[in-house]
Amino acid sequence: MKQHTVIDSPYGPLTLVVDDGVLCGLYMTDQRHRPPQESFGEPADGTGPLGAAADQLDAYFSGRLREFTLPLRLAGTPFQRRVWEQLCRIPYGETRTYGELAHALGAPGASRAVGLANGKNPIGIIVPCHRVIGAGGSLTGYGGGLARKRRLLDFEQGAGAGLF
Repeated sequence: MKQHTVIDSPYGPLTLVVDDGVLCGLYMTDQRHRPPQESFGEPADGTGPLGAAADQLDAYFSGRLREFTLPLRLAGTPFQRRVWEQLCRIPYGETRTYGELAHALGAPGASRAVGLANGKNPIGIIVPCHRVIGAGGSLTGYGGGLARKRRLLDFEQGAGAGLF
């Protein structure tokens, strides 16, 4: 059974979605590839698994948490899930290029496919797709918008410390 709640964040409202008590979605307002609202299930009060996710996000935004420890349900193709697993291996404050991720997956020519999978990440921020950049350090593609991506990267790299 799916349930959802909306929490405030320094990056705007975030919709958290659980399916049978496991986090399966974190969506920003006006996010590209955001599923329709009716697919999020019933509104919930933000306790239990939703409360745990909200608490960890609050700790992350306040600079007290660098690694999330929530159980996740990542629904996607096998290739997408492999990409999302690689995203979770990128340390806080660091970045990787699409090419580096493709190489880590054993598919060095798959940078574009990695980018497409990255853009369909259903659990943004927690599965840190914002940590992926273009070759040469350029900011490219982010479902939540490039301004949010820049703010998240600045925050994790210390430039945003104390702003929230």
